[in-house]
Amino acid sequence: MMKMEGKTSRILIIEDEESIADLEKDYLELSGYEVQTEGEGSAGLHAALTQEFDLVILDLMLPGMDGFEVCKKIREIKNVPILMVSAKKDDIDKIRGLGLGADDYMTKPFSPSELVARVKAHMARYERLVGANQKTNDVIEIRGLKIDKTARRVWVDGTEKNFTTKEFDLLTFLAENPNHVYTKEELFREIWDMDSIGDIATVTVHIKKIREKIEYDTSKPQYIETIWGVGYRFKV
Repeated sequence: MMKMEGKTSRILIIEDEESIADLEKDYLELSGYEVQTEGEGSAGLHAALTQEFDLVILDLMLPGMDGFEVCKKIREIKNVPILMVSAKKDDIDKIRGLGLGADDYMTKPFSPSELVARVKAHMARYERLVGANQKTNDVIEIRGLKIDKTARRVWVDGTEKNFTTKEFDLLTFLAENPNHVYTKEELFREIWDMDSIGDIATVTVHIKKIREKIEYDTSKPQYIETIWGVGYRFKV
């Protein structure tokens, strides 16, 4: 079985088409993963929030609660990688515009081998991010803001704030490069690799969400400053 930090890697598939869920499950289990399937949105959300999974494969068109809402609610609580799946190409534009925090997107039909390859890539990346075997955590502290890069946790004046993967990556990058003005294009290239589906509007959405979590007054940000007509700068 695939191991992650000394345990078997677990994957949750939330998919209402049983034949597709079974096919995905079979291929992933053959690749060494432990897999659980749920065929309805609210049941999948309950599983995601009450159990420990290393990755979630989430279909958009689900009975009851759709994939958009499930993704949003998972992201409010957990930082687990989410691979969203849709049968409609135009759904991808919708996902991109909403900035829901999914880590990857696939359009049906896709080959099981492609799914396994994507899963392996995201699992490896996630393991590198959260499983770094450093004896001393790498921490950034700036005026009441504490970013633990090793544990991927953020505190503001001692109160912990929940961040999605991309929000954390973006905040950390800016904090590590203070007083440097970055354009949205530069930030998009740095945080969302060239294979990502998306556009630079995603940067604006993520900056807004970060400010809501770390700034005392979002209209007068003390950390992430907007340089009008250019981009953003982290002030120290």
